[in-house]
Amino acid sequence: MPDPAPTQRAATIAVLVENEAGILARVVGLFSGRGYNIESLTVAPVDEERRLSRITIVTSGTDMVIEQIKAQLDRLVPVHTVSDLTLEGPHLAREMMLIKLVSTGEQRMEALRLADAFRARVVDATTESFVFEMTGAGDKLDAFIALMKPLGLAEVVRTGVVAIARGPRGLQA
Repeated sequence: MPDPAPTQRAATIAVLVENEAGILARVVGLFSGRGYNIESLTVAPVDEERRLSRITIVTSGTDMVIEQIKAQLDRLVPVHTVSDLTLEGPHLAREMMLIKLVSTGEQRMEALRLADAFRARVVDATTESFVFEMTGAGDKLDAFIALMKPLGLAEVVRTGVVAIARGPRGLQA
C-alpha cells in the first residue's frame, strides 16, 4: 500500500524586516521563484524609530515546505525574525473588507438587517447603493459575501490577513 500524500496545511507567517526599498520584492521573489503560493500578504511599518516593518504572509504547503519557506525567509537580509503563528500557539487573525451593494426596496432593508447582524458598518450610502466596512476572520467575511450576492453585490475589496499572538509573547527583533 503506497504512503499517503503529505498533508497540506495553512500557515500564517509573521516576518519582521528592515523597512527599506526592495525587501518586499525579495520576499515575493522567494515565493515565486520556488513556486510557493501566497494566499494573503500584508506589510506595514511597525517601528518608525528602529525602521522596522512587519510582513504577514498566509501560505499553504506540507510541513516540510513550510519549514523550507521559514528557513529561506530567515536567511534573507535584512530579515530580523520569522514566526509561524499557526504553530507557536493561539493567535488572532483578522481581515478588513469594503463591500458594495447596489439594490433598491426590500433588498436594501434585508442588506441592512444582515449587516447589523454581522456588525458591518455603513461607510457610504446613496439611494441606489451601500458600502459596508467589516472586520473579522476570513470565514466570517466569506459568509457575509455569500449572503450579499443575491441582494445586489457589486464589488468586494479585502485587505490581507493581519495576525498577532495571543497572550504575552510577541515578535521581537
